[in-house]
Amino acid sequence: MEQGHLYTSHSHHLLYADPPYFLVTLGLAIAVVCGLTFSKQIQLKLDGWREDRLPMLPLGVPTIVAPYLGTLLGIILFIGGALMIFSFAAGTSLLVALVLSLLTGGGLWRQLETLMRQVEAGSFRAVDFDNVDNFF
Repeated sequence: MEQGHLYTSHSHHLLYADPPYFLVTLGLAIAVVCGLTFSKQIQLKLDGWREDRLPMLPLGVPTIVAPYLGTLLGIILFIGGALMIFSFAAGTSLLVALVLSLLTGGGLWRQLETLMRQVEAGSFRAVDFDNVDNFF
């Protein structure tokens, strides 16, 4: 059998297909499903605060952390697979995707916590993504 072809008789070869379209598609699907779930959980937190003044923080509860981490995993697979399509090595691609995702995801998590604190304190202001010092 030639190297680099997708073998339909063995399902474990789907992850090693060349190019890894399956990995990109899987990552995208995971990111979208988990991202929508995360969005709904945040909306429920905001609704609970608005209606009953339930606390919005801490965000580090399983119902919020799990879909957030799932979104990051999906993004890692998507970016890693996309880099592999452009002939980067699998290990390098996934490492770059991991670093990018963790840095961006960590910054977004901190920004979200800051926004939640501002909403609770009544001092909400516009998000300033251009100011790197406040973002990270």
